[in-house]
Amino acid sequence: MKIYDISQEVFSCEVYPGDPVPEKIALKSMQEGEVYNLTAFSMCAHNGTHIDAPFHFIKDGKTVDEICLEAFVGMAYVAEHHGIVTGDNASQILEKAKKQNPEAAKRILIKGDVEVSLEAAKVFASSNILLLGNESQTIGPQSTPMAVHLALLGANVILLEGIRLLEVSEGVYLLNAAPLNLSGMDGSPCRAILIDADR
Repeated sequence: MKIYDISQEVFSCEVYPGDPVPEKIALKSMQEGEVYNLTAFSMCAHNGTHIDAPFHFIKDGKTVDEICLEAFVGMAYVAEHHGIVTGDNASQILEKAKKQNPEAAKRILIKGDVEVSLEAAKVFASSNILLLGNESQTIGPQSTPMAVHLALLGANVILLEGIRLLEVSEGVYLLNAAPLNLSGMDGSPCRAILIDADR
């Protein structure tokens, strides 16, 4: 069994332009004579590797704590692509995933420097997948991400953004990307991992 950590380290992670940078605050330090170390930290819910809940773009959408864990934990398919993901590309990715493992086709992770087009988002949204992940800090065009988010989150497709798949080959894996149980939140950081049971 091989475990791939596909999450970013929090304090050195990528940050969406304009979002606050994660910060750690030493509350107690043994180096300063305290009997223990104690640290606090602050961060945006969308720093580094994180999930987007529907509430991120939809006023009455589900918040993090309202999403079934099945969306984050289960078989997943890693597909490699570079550039813009078109509607045809999305259909091909889904077809390939279904042939390998129908359960994995419910959670699609796209490896590479990609931008999911609105047409692709509509294809994924209409396929009843549970989760769509990518390596960028946002699923759609960075300058205009709203339409793609609305198409996917409006269909209750959870987004897993900022993953790292450099060492992961195309194929089927067990995904665990469970977020923190944050009541009323629009997103959450997570420690995302993939498990290859055959290695």
